Amino acid sequence: MSNLFTNKKLGILGGGQLGRMLIQSAIDFNMSVAVLDPDAAAPCSFMADFTVGKLTDYETVLNFGKRCDIITIEIENVNTQALKELVKMGKQVYPQPEVIELIQDKRVQKKFYEEYRIPTAEFILVDSKVEVIKQKDFLPAVNKLGKEGYDGRGVQLLRTEKDLDKAFDAPGLLEKLIDFEKEIAVIVARNENGDIVSYPAVEMVFHPEKNLVEYLFAPASLPGNVLQEADRIARKVIKSLNMTGLLAVEMFVTKDGKVLVNEVAPRPHNSGHQSIEANITSQYEQHLRAIYNLPLGACNTVLPSAMVNLLGEEGHEGVARYQGFEEIAKLPGVHVHLYGKHLTKPFRKMGHVTIVDINVERLKQTTQLVKQTLKVIA
Repeated sequence: MSNLFTNKKLGILGGGQLGRMLIQSAIDFNMSVAVLDPDAAAPCSFMADFTVGKLTDYETVLNFGKRCDIITIEIENVNTQALKELVKMGKQVYPQPEVIELIQDKRVQKKFYEEYRIPTAEFILVDSKVEVIKQKDFLPAVNKLGKEGYDGRGVQLLRTEKDLDKAFDAPGLLEKLIDFEKEIAVIVARNENGDIVSYPAVEMVFHPEKNLVEYLFAPASLPGNVLQEADRIARKVIKSLNMTGLLAVEMFVTKDGKVLVNEVAPRPHNSGHQSIEANITSQYEQHLRAIYNLPLGACNTVLPSAMVNLLGEEGHEGVARYQGFEEIAKLPGVHVHLYGKHLTKPFRKMGHVTIVDINVERLKQTTQLVKQTLKVIA
């Protein structure tokens, strides 16, 4: 066991908050970690063997990976050709480069769902704004960029013909707008042996304008048959991908109880932050267990929980201050996680708060109090 951790250096592509929390779990296992990120002041910069460099540059990724034994990601926008070359050199890369490549392009991702009969919203592939306009009869729909959209970027809601001017003039897709009851996520993990475990579904509430998660509750409050279907679908996705690592599967639950896959992320995810306090095994430890081909940990819920994203307040840009921190710190069951970002700007993810409580109504009340009290200002 000591050889496993001491002699296999972990390389993480991306030095943001997900990498930071992954390192925090890696410390528990005595793992040696290296990180590559373009920002010298990234959240991981003082926590590991840190290299400043571009994640999409072939030579940079290749040279970084040569110093590591296992390479993983905390963001999908990386150079997959370099990762493929590292695999040829005998390095272990999880998730596999082919999986990252598939998920990098939402067009390819949607075709994958279609091929493997994974339920998803009806869609049309488009190459330009002109093509979107030609599909006006398909509205209402969501126009998504094929590549490089994340945290709500690269997504445009087109309800009527009046909205067509907002369409992207780039390769992407039109996805039928779903009249959903809830947006949920199921996180699944798979190791190299093919063992699979899954976390109970969580229900997410998105910011109405910025299309990123504002807060969530776990586990999701849904009928048992719907939860079973969501779990079945998530397991089918990771198995169909033949993927090693952690996969977050975001889904819509329609008003008639159908479950449709929206998007997936092959890494620790915003929808699993609360697992640090609320589940037997955190998503970060689980990802490490999966990519090191260890026995996978139990995913059971310890206590009902909520997670609130700490986003930079509108109208504030500069050195971050955390207004209301002391008031929140007094509350039982409240755990604040700050990401080490020196500067704030509107809607930048600066941290998150997990709230745990055996009483669900009290949990919801505390969640609202946290949302109203703790503010990231400049």
